[in-house]
Amino acid sequence: MVNQFAINLGFFMLVPYLAAYLGGTLGLAAWLVGLVLGVRNFSQQGMFLVGGTLADRLGYKKLIVAGCLLRSGGFALLATVQSVPGILIGAAATGFAGALFNPAVRAYLAEDSGERRVEAFAVFNTFYQAGILLGPLVGAALVGFDFRIAAWVAAAIFSALTVAQLFALPDDPGRTSAARDSVLQNWGEIVANRRFILFSAAMIGSYVLSFQVYLVLPMMAQEWSSTPRWASIITSGVFVVTGVVAIAGQMGVTAWAGRTFGATQALVVGMIVMGLAFLPLIAPALIGGTRVVAAALFVTAIGLAVATILIFPFEMDTIVRLADDRLVATHYGMYNTIVGVGILIGNVATGALFGWAVRHGMPVAVPIVLAAIGLTTAVVLARWRRADDLSAGRTRPAPA
Repeated sequence: MVNQFAINLGFFMLVPYLAAYLGGTLGLAAWLVGLVLGVRNFSQQGMFLVGGTLADRLGYKKLIVAGCLLRSGGFALLATVQSVPGILIGAAATGFAGALFNPAVRAYLAEDSGERRVEAFAVFNTFYQAGILLGPLVGAALVGFDFRIAAWVAAAIFSALTVAQLFALPDDPGRTSAARDSVLQNWGEIVANRRFILFSAAMIGSYVLSFQVYLVLPMMAQEWSSTPRWASIITSGVFVVTGVVAIAGQMGVTAWAGRTFGATQALVVGMIVMGLAFLPLIAPALIGGTRVVAAALFVTAIGLAVATILIFPFEMDTIVRLADDRLVATHYGMYNTIVGVGILIGNVATGALFGWAVRHGMPVAVPIVLAAIGLTTAVVLARWRRADDLSAGRTRPAPA
């Protein structure tokens, strides 16, 4: 838990300010800034399957330590080099580091927590969100002096994590999840798991909508606010509200959902909440006014935060159960790869929709379409739930 908090603290105190540093201080062209950020994102999102596969073969602890060490080196490189090749290598290193430790951390937690997986992932998300909330605040203070100072501090955090995980983290709990078959056989086994693939594809809608906190909500604040200053204040407030709700509400919401719903029913309810969360944005689209905009965006942000903390623990638990406790890290890697591709396509489509809506004077189309995506995803998950024996509490017999 502490490891994940520090990972997010170090990451989010630096990466949100990377584009401004590259384009401002270093004076790189906009397309080069986009290239660096794209390389960093692909090195993480596109390599999750590789990281998960290595974790199952080499052990979770080794990949967690290796990822922290690599990210420390990547941030140190960003702090020292100013050439484009060096920056690209540093960005790729920080991204691939995430692909190494993210599946391993989740698989380690799933195996170590046993029957308390849902509760463990709820606590995990509390620490996760706390790092996201605190990181940009610390980063803003350090970047105010020099971006390179922030980069060195982030590198120091990951260096400390490397040492701490190496000596303090117990070896992989229980059995080692080392795969005996070839990599292609492992991947083929996962692809053939129709229940898992369908679930992964269905959950793309959840990730596309939750990401709109970083895409559509800031763009709406910019488009509808009376001044750029108000847009900045509203956007910052949205991020703070999202983090506070996630930290304060995670355990209570998870406990309530656990008593009230099954795992997959909680996912359906969470997607309904996520879809409905966009409907308040219809008001500023039709009425306008900075106060209406602020109120609508805050209500939407709160709704998305509640939906996310309702979904996350049960989502992580469902992946483990669909994997039948075999190749868990590889399943997490495949899952993140699938939703990562979905996020990319979804964000491009959402950005295009927003631009079209603004040009044609139909901003109300954006929240309506996003709400429809959420409710459609809920219907798909409900149909998947009825066809799946997980929701009935039945478990598949273990191999002899």
